[in-house]
Amino acid sequence: MAEGTQRRARAYIGSFTSAGGRGITTAALDTATGALTPLHHTEGAVTDPSFLALAPAGGTLYAVSESDQGGAAVFSLRHEEPPELLGNTVSVDAAGPTHLSVADGRLFTANYTSGSVTALPLDADGGLEPAPATHQHHGSGPVADRQEGPHAHAVVPDPSGQWLLVTDLGTDSVWIYDLRGTSSGLHLHREVPLRAGTGPRHLAFAAESRGRAAASPEAERVYVVNELDSTVTTCRWHSRTGELESLGETRVVSSGRTGPANYPSALVLSPDGRFAWVANRGDDSIAVLDLTADELPVLTATVPCGGHWPRDLAAPPAGGRLYAANERSGEVTWFDVDRETGMPHRGGSLPAPAASCVVFDAPLG
Repeated sequence: MAEGTQRRARAYIGSFTSAGGRGITTAALDTATGALTPLHHTEGAVTDPSFLALAPAGGTLYAVSESDQGGAAVFSLRHEEPPELLGNTVSVDAAGPTHLSVADGRLFTANYTSGSVTALPLDADGGLEPAPATHQHHGSGPVADRQEGPHAHAVVPDPSGQWLLVTDLGTDSVWIYDLRGTSSGLHLHREVPLRAGTGPRHLAFAAESRGRAAASPEAERVYVVNELDSTVTTCRWHSRTGELESLGETRVVSSGRTGPANYPSALVLSPDGRFAWVANRGDDSIAVLDLTADELPVLTATVPCGGHWPRDLAAPPAGGRLYAANERSGEVTWFDVDRETGMPHRGGSLPAPAASCVVFDAPLG
């Protein structure tokens, strides 16, 4: 990018190339209206780049390759257009990576098929070093066709940067890794069981600052979305000790609903901590959760997701909108969010075959 220019706001959309996706789609983001305009696609650069993550400092985009071989790739965003693939896809030494994040100078992936976690070191420029360290999970759950073994699904660093939390759908637990004082390998701190048969899929942190007194100065809330029983588990997190405590569950679809089975996917929190939204696959809806009304979130509404099978839900840094990646109907739908009620209102959509993930790159000076 030339000196003195400013990067425009961008959205990056991951997809399953094996199901007709066009790789990673770059779209211009109109911050006034929320509209997305497609610019270009990576096509065959990476197989099944189903989940994406930006480097904390910006300028670099990471992608999993959710295949039996299992890999990760890195793209430079330092030039205006298009993202530049740096090197080849690097093996994560595991199958089916579904999620990734950057912390502690490393790239971490949650490997669903293998039921493991991988750490890849990053070089000084943010590139991937081909020296993966993996840690294998063990265990199973009561849902025979989905929990025959471990299935790590999401890997999320805590806000302090000292811990890594991994949801495992197959073992009904959150695995906590200690990042303090380590520069290689994966050091398991503890495994925290949740209720059997819930199938933890993703989680998000939110500071406990909504009018309730924290149990300790380090206490924060963690919300875990459960794929197998359509609930969110609210937990208390202690960053000083690396302890996670379950407080209770909230359903994300009405208890009396009928129709196809429902499998929640992603969870997003509002910047002000008042609301959470959960994408429901099967119900094809977005659940609106009020985080202020009680000790536990309260389901206030569900609204149509604008398509079929919302695999991901995302919000731009400024808030005020939601974007649903509707995998099976092949579009990304955006919503304006009422800041007082948290209700999403459909704004428009962008065709995106086999869409699986959306991340946002804020304007940079």
